[in-house]
Formats: sequence, structure tokens, C-alpha cells
Amino acid sequence: MGLKLVINMLLILMAISSTSASRSRELLGGGVFDVTSGKYGAKPNSDITQAIANAWKDACASTMPSKVIVPKGIYKLKEANFNGPCKAPIELQVYGTLQASPDGAQLSKPDTWIMFSYLDRFTLSGTGIFDGQGQQAWKANDCHKNPKCSSIAINMRFHSVKNSLVRDVTSLNSKNFHVNVLGCERLTFQHFTVTAPETSVNTDGIHIGRSTGINITDSNISTGDDCISIGDGTKQLTITKVTCGPGHGISIGSLGRYPKEEPVTGIYIKSCTLSNTMNGIRIKTWPNSPAASIASDIHFEDIIMNNVGNPILIDQEYCPWNLCNKQVASKVKISNVSFRNIRGTSSTPLALKILCAKGLPCDKVEMTDINLKYNGKQGSLTSQCSNVRPTITRVPNPLACATKS
Repeated sequence: MGLKLVINMLLILMAISSTSASRSRELLGGGVFDVTSGKYGAKPNSDITQAIANAWKDACASTMPSKVIVPKGIYKLKEANFNGPCKAPIELQVYGTLQASPDGAQLSKPDTWIMFSYLDRFTLSGTGIFDGQGQQAWKANDCHKNPKCSSIAINMRFHSVKNSLVRDVTSLNSKNFHVNVLGCERLTFQHFTVTAPETSVNTDGIHIGRSTGINITDSNISTGDDCISIGDGTKQLTITKVTCGPGHGISIGSLGRYPKEEPVTGIYIKSCTLSNTMNGIRIKTWPNSPAASIASDIHFEDIIMNNVGNPILIDQEYCPWNLCNKQVASKVKISNVSFRNIRGTSSTPLALKILCAKGLPCDKVEMTDINLKYNGKQGSLTSQCSNVRPTITRVPNPLACATKS
């Protein structure tokens, strides 16, 4: 009898303890917020805009680490704003496919589908796909040649995001840039995939501007424009083990088009492979810059080129669609740039072109261990250098500034 009484008392105490713990979790928050749960009601093949907004609101208010989960399935998503600051570390795990509207007409901001902003210790993960359904928009997109073009939605924007990680997800068929990073610090993209056809217009994979400590690693980018484009104010950027192609290559710039541009410094691009891209690794600045600016401490190392056009390029007369005055030199000062161990094949006979600004020559340019072959029939492998005196080490004559001015 006594033993039975003790057991019953223990069971009662355990029940009370469990209830208290459950109540504590409710008060403190934390845990998992599944958008398909009964509370949020998201269902595959339907619009989950409100469900994901509600789940994010609850998770962001938690004082304990939390996760918002989108399970496998295809979901419609009008738009999403994952705004902070949140009260604790937060993770968005996407395993399904989120589909944008094909025309983008329902967006609150026509240039943004999904926004991540004012977040610290945020993680975006899963094996999910962010499908911008951009095929219709590409046909109407003339932003590459029309400065007054209508705004078109970027798949994902990261604004003022710090100490955060994006991994294992895919951006598919964005209407415009796939990813835009602005005003961020210590943000890493790891095992990130960008996929769009070579014919998609103005679909830069990842564009970075005015951000510090960005890291892109072990990622695969196939698109219709620059795989990675680096805008003004980018500092301490590291790009490693990225495969790029098709696309327009990895580009610093264009720079020098607008007043009050901030310096670009501390760019490290290493152990990357480019295949069947229009350009390779390049720095591009506009002539007739409205104000002086700087691009310095830029290093390319251990890069493989597979059938790449213009594999190595500095172009300070970048002027697409003749939208500028080439007679006035660029005011962007380029210095401390190195190209080391660049090898592979070029699809153009002019495999190396260093065209610096008249009256503002490039300083401290180093070319070491460059071995490129031309695989076409339009002439012989050659190179061209203007307004620069590079340091050249173990570079064959056709690539060692064969033509100088």
C-alpha cells in the first residue's frame, strides 16, 4: 500500500513538472514553427503568404532559438518579409519549393519578392528552392540597356543582415538578380545554388554592395549574367570553390558610374572554376566617372578556365550600349591587383586584356603563373596592356602584354 502511494505521488509530481515545463516553453517561446501545422494552416499547392508571415512573427518574438519550417511540397508565395530584429537566433528551414507569381503584379515593392532585413544570427537552410518563375519577365526586361526601365523583382534581398548563414538552398529562374546583398556584415553563402538559363536577362547570381566580411564558398552558379558581381563599398570579400557557368563570369563592378561611390577593398577570389562563360575574372569601370573612387587589394588565385571568353580582363572603358563618353577617362583608381595561377582554355584569342585609365594608370598589378590556351580558329593567342606596368613572372610571351600602349 505504501509503495503504491509513493508511485502515485511520483506520477502526480511528474505530471505537474511536465505541465510546468510546457507552460514555461509557451512563455519563453522557442522551438519549431511549422507553417503546415494546425495553427498556421499552410497547404501544398496553395498560397502560404499569410501562414509563413504568422509563423515568422511568432518565431521572431521568441526569447529562445527558434526555427520556421516549410516542409517538402510546392507552395505559392506572393511575397515575404522576414524582418528583424528578432529576440534570439532564428532559422528558416525550407525543404519545399516556393513559387513566385509569374508576372509579379501583386508585389508591394515591384523590385522585391523575398526580403531578409535587420537580422543577427540568422540561418537560411534546407534543400528548398526559391522559384522566381522569371521566364515571362525576361522577355520584357530591358534594364541592361535602358536606365529608365521598370523595376523587376529580385528573388532574395539581404539588407542589414549580420553574423548569418545561407546554406543548401537554391535560387531558380529569378526575374532579375537572384540575390542582392546590401549593408551586411559577416554573412556566408555555403553550398548555395543559382540556376537560370544562359538566355535569362540581367540575372546576376549574387550581387554585393556596401557590405563587409561576406563569404561565398562551395557554391554553384549558372545564370544569364555575372555569376557574382561586386559593387561599391564591398570590403573583405572571400569567394572560394565556386563553379560559374554559363554566365558572364565573376566581376568587380561596374564601378564609377555614380557619385559618392565607396571604395572596394580586400577582395579574395580563389580556387574557382569558370566554364563556358562570356567573360572570366574582371574589373570593370565606367569612363567619365562623376567622382573619384578606389578599387584596391584585389586578388585572383588558382582559377580554372574552361572555354571562357576574355579570361582575364581589366576594362576601364566599360560602356555597354554606348551609354557613356569614352573620351573622358575613368576616375576609379585601381591598385594592388594580382592574378596568380590562372590556367585553362580561352574561347577568344585575346585572353588577357588590362586596359587602365588614361592619366590614372593601374598600380602594383602582378601576373604570375598564367597558362591559357586558345581553342578557336580566329587567330593566335595574344594579350593587350594599356596604362599599366605589371610585374610578370612565369607567363608565356603571348600572354605577357604582347601589345602595350
